[in-house]
Amino acid sequence: CPLAHPEGCGGCDFQHVALPAQRELKAAVVAEQLDRLAHLARKVEVEAVPPTTRWRTRMQYVPLPGGHKGLRQHRSHTVIEVDDCLIAAPGARESTGQRSHATVTESVLGRDFIVAADGFWQVHPEAPRLLVEAVLSMLDPQPGERALDLYAGVGLFSAFLAEAVGDAGHVLSVEGDRRASGFARQNLAAFPWAEVRCAPVEKAISGPGADVVVLDPPRAGARRPVVRRIAALGPRAIAYVACDPAALARDLAYFAEDGYELADLRAFDLFPMTHHVECVALLTKVLADSSAGTSTP
Repeated sequence: CPLAHPEGCGGCDFQHVALPAQRELKAAVVAEQLDRLAHLARKVEVEAVPPTTRWRTRMQYVPLPGGHKGLRQHRSHTVIEVDDCLIAAPGARESTGQRSHATVTESVLGRDFIVAADGFWQVHPEAPRLLVEAVLSMLDPQPGERALDLYAGVGLFSAFLAEAVGDAGHVLSVEGDRRASGFARQNLAAFPWAEVRCAPVEKAISGPGADVVVLDPPRAGARRPVVRRIAALGPRAIAYVACDPAALARDLAYFAEDGYELADLRAFDLFPMTHHVECVALLTKVLADSSAGTSTP
């Protein structure tokens, strides 16, 4: 990209690195954070996810005079005029940061979701499908189970959990944003056994327990109070979707204090040309093996 240089656009900070090396760098960061913050020595592989250019389905530009648009320099308020961003997908929805009341419909694995045009949704076109498939594969939700979806947004994971547990089960979908929670109610209308609760996650975790939990917090992570409340429910499995390796590793250490260990980890290159990486971690409860005097997953 002609704009990817020290005085140019700051969006693609890995533009100068070959794609395989980008993934190696990201894997090294995830492994280092796991080792430093969670004391877990683990080899990490970051999986390639095409497309690696023209992938960003939502773009937020700075409006410039004369109908032009721009993006900011790295760590600066200086705006660089942009005619064509090479990571913007064809037909990417553009915004200037102004509140919009428009909605769009996103389709994932044959299911439609109503989303605010300026609301949160994964920006890589393959991300929703990949993350849903990874979470379902790790949790393996069964008919009749109780599922908890925290920081649920518009109900992406909740819908597939509800489908898996069936009408003999129950899904609690928790989201603090009122607008997203409203869309979740629409997106989960086909599942009467899916309950949508609009509240801060740390205040909404309650009930008789949960069998499986999906945890998809913002970049800052879940933090200890939320981890403690989840662990108190005694789920057999927790799928943690994380966009920040440091926050993930810190929360894994908190879960370890409450008897949960990292059983599986996948990392996806959902933000090519940037340093960002998305992880999905599976946590399972460590069971005491009294006969052997050890603990087993």
